[in-house]
Amino acid sequence: MYVEVVGRGPPLVLLHGWAMHGGVFAPLLARLRARHTVHVVDLPGHGRSRDCAVPLQLQPCVAAIAATVPVAPWCGWSLGGLFALHAASTLPQRVPALALLCASPRFVRGADWRYGVSAEIFGDFAAGLRADYRATLERFVALEAFGAEHAREAIRALREELFAQGAPSAAVLADGLALLQTADLRPALPQLRVPSLWLAGRRDRLVDARAMAAAAALTPGAAWHVFEHAGHAPFLTHADALAARLAAFLDTPA
Repeated sequence: MYVEVVGRGPPLVLLHGWAMHGGVFAPLLARLRARHTVHVVDLPGHGRSRDCAVPLQLQPCVAAIAATVPVAPWCGWSLGGLFALHAASTLPQRVPALALLCASPRFVRGADWRYGVSAEIFGDFAAGLRADYRATLERFVALEAFGAEHAREAIRALREELFAQGAPSAAVLADGLALLQTADLRPALPQLRVPSLWLAGRRDRLVDARAMAAAAALTPGAAWHVFEHAGHAPFLTHADALAARLAAFLDTPA
């Protein structure tokens, strides 16, 4: 599994979202590297971990990452948030703090979880991967940035990064969609023993800010913040504010 190490200072682990790779965090890294040694993970099948044999599943993926990076807070964006939350709940000795960026313990709407995405959307993306791989990824990128301040610039940046390290395989993308569609980590929240920060975008069309607020309310001692004009990728449109929030959280004694 490929992990890029950037900067100096206390360690921090960054995990990207579906179909992307660690390079997407470049604007955020530029603001964090002076005060943190950032371990930027390419998840299995993505970016420079494209040939990694670790399955894109919670337990094996978290175990492989934890064996590669030092003891450090983990920050997960979107799909990466599921891995970060699972790591913090099962390996608190390795993950002493958790930051979730536009990520939810459950991504799909249900009778007891009203702010998730409809299951049909995931079904549409799965069908799209089989019919027109690149067009489906382009549509997903547009959805990630839709509604945000400076959306056009965010879409351009995401599109540039999408295939910058080579295209992820359709099989891995299908595995990621299945994980997003089926995972429900809400039972872990009341028992979470590490400090957590939940960061949402008010204009996010994939992870409703209200879902993150509800998840934070289930988590002892959690902090929650919403970027009012951000969509699903605040590290592109609100990098200064995001870096400041992360720094303040990480610098707070446990």
